[in-house]
Amino acid sequence: MVLAVLSPGQGAQKPGFLTPWLSLEGAESKLRWWSALAGVDLIHLGTVADADEIKDTAKTQPLLIAAALLAADYLPIADVSVAAGHSVGELGAAALAGVLTPESAITLAGVRGREMAAACALEPTGMAAIIGGEEPEILAALEKHGLYAANRNGAGQIVAAGARDSLDKFAAEPPSKSKVIKLQVAGAFHTPYMAPAEQALGAIAGGITPTHPARLLLSNADGVAVTDGDEMLARLVRQVTAPVRWDLCMRGLADLGVTAVIELPPAGTLAGLIKRELRGPGLPEIVTLNTPDDLPAARDLIARHRAAHTNEPSLHFGVVVTATAGTFVPADGLEEGSPIKAGQLIGQINTRQGAVDITAHQTGFLVEWLAHRDDPVSSGQPLARIGELS
Repeated sequence: MVLAVLSPGQGAQKPGFLTPWLSLEGAESKLRWWSALAGVDLIHLGTVADADEIKDTAKTQPLLIAAALLAADYLPIADVSVAAGHSVGELGAAALAGVLTPESAITLAGVRGREMAAACALEPTGMAAIIGGEEPEILAALEKHGLYAANRNGAGQIVAAGARDSLDKFAAEPPSKSKVIKLQVAGAFHTPYMAPAEQALGAIAGGITPTHPARLLLSNADGVAVTDGDEMLARLVRQVTAPVRWDLCMRGLADLGVTAVIELPPAGTLAGLIKRELRGPGLPEIVTLNTPDDLPAARDLIARHRAAHTNEPSLHFGVVVTATAGTFVPADGLEEGSPIKAGQLIGQINTRQGAVDITAHQTGFLVEWLAHRDDPVSSGQPLARIGELS
């Protein structure tokens, strides 16, 4: 039995969604304390603010982290095996895994939201969801228009981001069998346009001392379970300009054999993606936690799927991805099942500028090639899965 808890990202918020939580003992005072840290009135935003007000990036991001951490306070999180979050939700997951204190996560969410909102105001950028179509064709079209695949959410869903005029041109001639839907967001999140926000967040994060995760913590960068607190904090900062690979996080959940999932409030978005991506016999049992009325179901799920405390070794997986586009050439003689050492060359990406080495990030063994000799690959594409006993 493997249980995961998920923290949702921007876009999941709904007007008034925090109202029922204020009836719980200690909730209001905690939200007032966190409001002081975040620099926004979380109680106002979560109860009476309308949809337009809570779309403001500077307000939405700390609101989402506060909601997730508040609900988690009423659950036996110590019995959870895995944590993951989508975009800003990764701050909530890092707190649930013990890398950050709740106060640090709330403070970083406030800074992140304000600085990303400021970066959005520097030039006209935006985002658009691409529904349907073939992934290689979509990624090639994005590159042609100077756009970025900011979110890859699985189940055929890619979110493009970049300059508004480029998005307009892309939408005017979408890839075959695809539909482009403009999103009502302030700017091009998870792209180089957010570089000023990344720099500002890094300056604040430098004053935080993280700890190593107390449970498996999957990273948006590659779906890998990060075991070092400093590395996770660095990833949280880099994530501001880096793509969200939720598709790889869901693959990580599947590889770990997750049998149950609790999505924290405002819940529903990530549960929907998991249902579409992991449908069939591999679909975990899911509880969407939106109000205190859902707490009994969530606690029951934890009781039935709680982490087993054992000294037996368990198998963890990591995914090696490429940071550049080109043609993949695996290392000679390296076959599935072969032992791998951290830093070992597993292949190269041939580009117009020359060959780029691809190395393993962990010691273990090659479980599966995810790309093959002479395959064209795009930046961020997974190449191999590596297993590790721990």
